[in-house]
Amino acid sequence: MRSTLRGECVAYIKAMSKPTVHQLLREAKAQRRVLVQPRCGVGSHTRMTQLLQQLERDAQPDILTLTIDSYTRLLHFDVVTAMLAQTPDALNGYPLVSHGWQRGRELNDAVRAPLQIRHGSPDARQLFECSLMAGITAFEGGGISYNVPYSKDVPLATSLSHWQEIDRTCGELADQEQIYVDRELFGTLTAVLIPPAISLSVTLLEAILAAREGVKCISIAYPQGGNLVQDVAALRAIPRLMAQHLPADVEVFTVFHEWMGPFPRARATADALIFYGALTARLGGANKVVNKSYMEAFGIPSAEANVSGVHTTRAATSKIFDFVELPEAEVADEMAHILEEVNELIAPVVDSADPMSATLTAFARGWLDIPFSPSCHVRSAVLPMRDPGGSIRVFEFGNLCLSEASKKRHQAQLGRFTSEMDFDHLRKIQEDIFHFCRTIEQPALPELSSLAMQALEPSR
Repeated sequence: MRSTLRGECVAYIKAMSKPTVHQLLREAKAQRRVLVQPRCGVGSHTRMTQLLQQLERDAQPDILTLTIDSYTRLLHFDVVTAMLAQTPDALNGYPLVSHGWQRGRELNDAVRAPLQIRHGSPDARQLFECSLMAGITAFEGGGISYNVPYSKDVPLATSLSHWQEIDRTCGELADQEQIYVDRELFGTLTAVLIPPAISLSVTLLEAILAAREGVKCISIAYPQGGNLVQDVAALRAIPRLMAQHLPADVEVFTVFHEWMGPFPRARATADALIFYGALTARLGGANKVVNKSYMEAFGIPSAEANVSGVHTTRAATSKIFDFVELPEAEVADEMAHILEEVNELIAPVVDSADPMSATLTAFARGWLDIPFSPSCHVRSAVLPMRDPGGSIRVFEFGNLCLSEASKKRHQAQLGRFTSEMDFDHLRKIQEDIFHFCRTIEQPALPELSSLAMQALEPSR
């Protein structure tokens, strides 16, 4: 960013009359309150403005989102320009770079809530600069979590280097200007049966790399897996892991994504699932929850459905439900195992003098791995599966850097059915992916395509 632009950008951010995401997260953490944030993003600037204002008027979320379109994520700005001229409604998000930072400021000034950028780009440097110029100081993503779940052939070394530049700018702003960009790390990954230890290992490594560049505000996002005990244990593990591995002057916040998998089609059951996710966030001590809507099964939700999702989430995160009791001994046991597994997985990296290089080596050798990833730069040899209680375990370990004790524990938790002669692991994984559709609505599962069968094959 040129010095003249940077000075103007800093002045604009400091003159803003509303709190930043960092300030809201700090207040929420102190008050044991859960912030609520909906997703939203459309191509037209006028419609985006109206959508943000409608959500604020009717739902009053704590934080609002600019979800960026997929062409911007891939730096295909020429395609965006053509679509804005002809079919802006066909874009699946807001093309901030193409609209320009001046229009980004118009969006920022149109609502009281602070904005966050959500996107999915392995190279978000231009988007980040445009976001800062628009006065937006909350930016999601990382060199691992915004690469391997989305991209087929972007080397991890490339994406980690791009995100290192972003984090370095955040560090400079914190050190020189006392502007704290909330860097949210996307532990959801592929959103398909992600074992907690893998999710937390990836975000922890991204957090370590960000902190080395001077980032002072880090949010760790974890996706709802579906078992209450396991999800609460994972959320409670986040502060402990970050305190163990990050400098004391880095503020850490916990974010929970409501169910990211296939959604029930019926309104009542979809609302029930949203409520369940929000209650999980509350019980797990999350500082923020990113909500879903009852229209998830049908595509991009309407503004009205999004408003409803915020209200349902807000109800479930109320202190009125503090009477709900958990089997705390089970939660503590699950959390102890998650902490142990994360430390096993990240050991080759944190013990290295060069954590970025060690991260690349760990993925190349399969010591770290992401299930169901499209990327050719990870092995994707890990095959997860639900145990009889619905918790996500590891069925095929690949080369994961887990101890024999941890592996045996996963095998024991999955039970004897996985070793039966006629066990159909492909069918089981499909049922596990459609977990909430299957357990709530009992639909007929679609037949697996040959491509899906190939993708699920553990020997891939």
